[in-house]
Amino acid sequence: MGHAGFTGYGRWSDRNWRNVPGPFYGASTDTMWHLLAEAPAHILCDDEDNSQGFVFRQPIDAAAVECVVRAAQLDCYLGFAHDGDQHWTVPEVRRWWRERRRIAEWINDVLPKWTADTGNPAAAAGLRAYAAYLGGELAEDLRLYAFWLDQRRSPTPEERLPEL
Repeated sequence: MGHAGFTGYGRWSDRNWRNVPGPFYGASTDTMWHLLAEAPAHILCDDEDNSQGFVFRQPIDAAAVECVVRAAQLDCYLGFAHDGDQHWTVPEVRRWWRERRRIAEWINDVLPKWTADTGNPAAAAGLRAYAAYLGGELAEDLRLYAFWLDQRRSPTPEERLPEL
C-alpha cells in the first residue's frame, strides 16, 4: 500500500506493542507529545522515558490517512511505517486481541499520571479514546481487518466475518 509523500523507516521488529493491528504502526519514533495534535484520533505516545508513538486506531478514510501520514512525516526519526499488512496474519490479530488486557491495564495505570502530572489534556483524552475503542468498536474493526488479511478485499454484507 503506497501513500504519496510518506517514507517511514520504522521496522516491524521494533514496533511498539501498543499499536493496534493494521497497516500503520509506530516503531523507534521520537518523542511524540508534539505530534498528538496532528492525528489525535489515531496516534498516542507511551509513558516510557523515550515517549515513542504508536497507532491506537487505524485510519479508515482518506482524511484520517492524511492525518496519520502528516504526523508520521513530522517524526524526526521517521519511525512510523505502513507495511503492517505484510506482517499481520489472522492468527496474530487474534493473539493481539486475546492480550488486549495488557493495554487496558497500561491505560488504567497511566491515565491518572497523565491527568495529574503532564498537564496534557490531549494525551489524557487520547488515552480515554483508546480505552473506549478497546472496549467498543475495535472488535468489529479487527474482524473486518482479519477478513481483509485473509481475502484481500472487503466483505460483502452477506459474508460472515472471522471470529477473534
